[in-house]
Amino acid sequence: MKKMKLLWDFMKGNRSLYFFSIAAIGFATFIRFIWPMILRVTVDSIIGDKPLQVQGWLAPVFESVFQFLGGKSILAQSLWMCSFILILLTISRGIFLFFKGKWSAVASESIIQSIRDKLYDHLQYLPFDYHVKAKTGDLIQRCTSDVETIRRFLSIQFVEVGRALFMLTFALSFMLPMNVKMTLVSLSLIPLIFSFAVIFFIKVRKAFRDSDESEARLSTVLQENLTGVRVVRAFARQKYEIDKFDVKNAEYRDFTYYLIKLLAWYWAISDFFSLIQIGAVIILGTYWAAQGVISLGTLLAFSSYVGMLLWPIRQMGRVLTDMGKAQVSIERIQEILNEPVEEIGGSSTGQKLKGEIDFNDVSFQYDEGKPILKKISFKVKKGQTVAILGPTGSGKTSLVNLLPRLYDYQSGSIKIDGKKISEIDKKILRENIGIVLQEPFLFSKTIKENIGLAKKKVKDDEVFKAARTASIHDVIQDFEQGYKTAVGERGVTLSGGQKQRVAIARTLINDCPILIFDDSLSSVDTETDAAIRRRLRARSKKATTFIISHRLSTLAEADLILVLENGELIQKGNHLELIEQEGLYKRIWAIQTTLEEELALEANGVKMRIEESEKKEKKIV
Repeated sequence: MKKMKLLWDFMKGNRSLYFFSIAAIGFATFIRFIWPMILRVTVDSIIGDKPLQVQGWLAPVFESVFQFLGGKSILAQSLWMCSFILILLTISRGIFLFFKGKWSAVASESIIQSIRDKLYDHLQYLPFDYHVKAKTGDLIQRCTSDVETIRRFLSIQFVEVGRALFMLTFALSFMLPMNVKMTLVSLSLIPLIFSFAVIFFIKVRKAFRDSDESEARLSTVLQENLTGVRVVRAFARQKYEIDKFDVKNAEYRDFTYYLIKLLAWYWAISDFFSLIQIGAVIILGTYWAAQGVISLGTLLAFSSYVGMLLWPIRQMGRVLTDMGKAQVSIERIQEILNEPVEEIGGSSTGQKLKGEIDFNDVSFQYDEGKPILKKISFKVKKGQTVAILGPTGSGKTSLVNLLPRLYDYQSGSIKIDGKKISEIDKKILRENIGIVLQEPFLFSKTIKENIGLAKKKVKDDEVFKAARTASIHDVIQDFEQGYKTAVGERGVTLSGGQKQRVAIARTLINDCPILIFDDSLSSVDTETDAAIRRRLRARSKKATTFIISHRLSTLAEADLILVLENGELIQKGNHLELIEQEGLYKRIWAIQTTLEEELALEANGVKMRIEESEKKEKKIV
């Protein structure tokens, strides 16, 4: 019931259209039930010699029309009038069915638009941690395939429930007055067919869920493969990826095949019951007509009515089946909507932070009992540069992720400008903190659009200035289309270093007072790295900057260097202080310095050998 309540809530604003649609199908159904009555009157009272026999509340209407058209003598000579009435009724029924289809389609599309908007809006405000753990392919499948399942149910099957109710109502009101026995015969198996449909609906729901979830897994494999297509090519893993896809595809095929087999059984069994019902009406009706118990027109009317009734009753199985699929889809969508959104504060206030940061005994863990950061304490003054060094898994990225509150720490305190970050709106924090990731994400837009993405109204001069600071301006100018160059999906047309520099420019354009570079210079050469840092110092003297890197030449110029290991802050100080201390920093510095000297000597040796070779060649000549 909760699932249908969610759907009912989404129908707000379109419920009247469904009311009109159901009313239209009610009129169309009524007109269809008039047809057999006209056939009965034509056969029995116009062609035959029986008096006009129309029971119930329709009797005065039929008698008035019968007399208005001239009675039996005139109508017997002008049977085309009966055909003309049937044509008019058919046209009228067609008009009502048109409006039924139009109103239900408009309502369903409006509701689905509302669901899509709600889903997309909700996904934007879900916590960072949710998106880290969620599978993109599964989310896409829920936002497309599941939404389409609901749309199909609302557009087609929802109104069919109204048709079935009208059918039963009109059937009883039209058939009982004609002949009670024939009515009982005509409706004898309908409760059995309906019960079978309900039982089938209950049994088939799990099969629908299994098929839906296997499709989601298939979508996830496809999405991951297309996203990582360059990695697949680089490692020649096409065969492995094909095999992995085949497994998920076969799983989806098997679940879907099982579902189709269940549906086949349902339609075969319901067809069997329906044919028995029709056979009973025809056999008993023919016998009673031959005995004079009922008229030939009555037999024709009941034969028509039973055929009209069986289809919507059988269709109830499809309605209930699609309702089952829709309920599964609603449940999967509701799982997303039930996820608590992240409160990021109100509208932008333009408030600027200064950049004074104080970590005091900060501890953090993703999972209970597995600490990532343990009692981290340090202070940073406004405009200082902080370098963070440590082995993989030491908590470097986790530490900087606490500043914009992508995650919240469990104990201790973090203050910015003397105020706890828990007391600062997340929107203000994130507007004042610029982050450049090691693996930046670029949208399938032009380079100019990617750089200007972080700012609503950006001028060309601002884009060019940010690009110059990121040492990418000259590279962009060398492209055939310059800043109008399309970077392709996820920036695949750019090299790793170029993507990082475009991402740096995108971050710098907002002129944030706090900047975080999460190993975002790893793909650029040493010379470009130095040029970017030089320009950053010139541009961002007022910005507090955090740099995560394994390149000590990058870290050596920082005002404060933090060395992390196993989530603990084991060393802190500037470069000169740390190389005087025994510890991780000094060991890494010694290793990198030795390697650089060896590489320099080797390069010098190669150079000397080349020069000697050239001298020998000149002497020979």
